[in-house]
Amino acid sequence: MKNHSAENMWGDFLSAHLEFAFEHTPKVYHFSDNEKDANHNVDLVLAGVKKAASHSLLGLQLQKKELPKRGDFTVLTDWNGKGKCIVRTTSVRMMPYFSITAEHAKLEGLGDGSLEAWKKEYWELFQRELAVFERKPNDSMIVVCEYFEKVF
Repeated sequence: MKNHSAENMWGDFLSAHLEFAFEHTPKVYHFSDNEKDANHNVDLVLAGVKKAASHSLLGLQLQKKELPKRGDFTVLTDWNGKGKCIVRTTSVRMMPYFSITAEHAKLEGLGDGSLEAWKKEYWELFQRELAVFERKPNDSMIVVCEYFEKVF
């Protein structure tokens, strides 16, 4: 971890939760690919609205990022890297984009919480993310659905 704000937050968490003292160093992550959405999404987590995140499997592979897994801790930051909270992954599911459910969309908390809002937001994000690699999203692409709880 090379983020002092995140390191301090993780240290404060461990001071209060010694049972996790031997956990691996958490990931440090901000949502989205722009400041407005990154800050808005972390605010939704802080408000208890956002309890899930979605990732393009192809995007993770092309960026050489690890898949999230149950039990992972993540320090969520704002766009500028300031630690805002710590979440723990409770489950991970993979499904085609066309199979995303209204229940998942609601847990994401984007827009009005509808499936339509989720699809619009994520289609645009996946387009931008994959364009860097000269790829395009499609309806059958695999989406990694990560569910988490705020723990600190």
